[in-house]
Amino acid sequence: MTRILGLDVGDSRIGVAISDPIGVTTRGLFVYKRINIKTDMQKILEIIQENECSKVVIGLPLNTSGEDSVQTTKVRAFAERLGNTLRSNAMQEIVVILHDERYSTIIAEEAMRENGASKETIKANIDMRAAEVILQDYLEEHRDR
Repeated sequence: MTRILGLDVGDSRIGVAISDPIGVTTRGLFVYKRINIKTDMQKILEIIQENECSKVVIGLPLNTSGEDSVQTTKVRAFAERLGNTLRSNAMQEIVVILHDERYSTIIAEEAMRENGASKETIKANIDMRAAEVILQDYLEEHRDR
């Protein structure tokens, strides 16, 4: 198995996390401050190549009722753009997956608070931690498949 990349995509930042090679644990890499869609795609391609990822799991921000929101539409468009970028760079074997991310930010923030993180640390790292939660949830859901 190869690594899986996890992304928490927002309008101004993208939280980035990665799995271990056997798909059991995750760790946050960093928070990427978005520049423009072309540069953002290039950065994600670099991360995929550097870490030999076989999949990209992107958090899908559904409403609590499970319906799409304005942000859901933006994330779906981002995922489609990433898929097209991968194909145009001869990386069509990389699978892009949308995964329900409801409550990931809340879970990440609670965990950081329990570990004694300051408000500043939480603000600086919440997107990365949310990416970890999204990816970990995906891994656990697909562990025996």
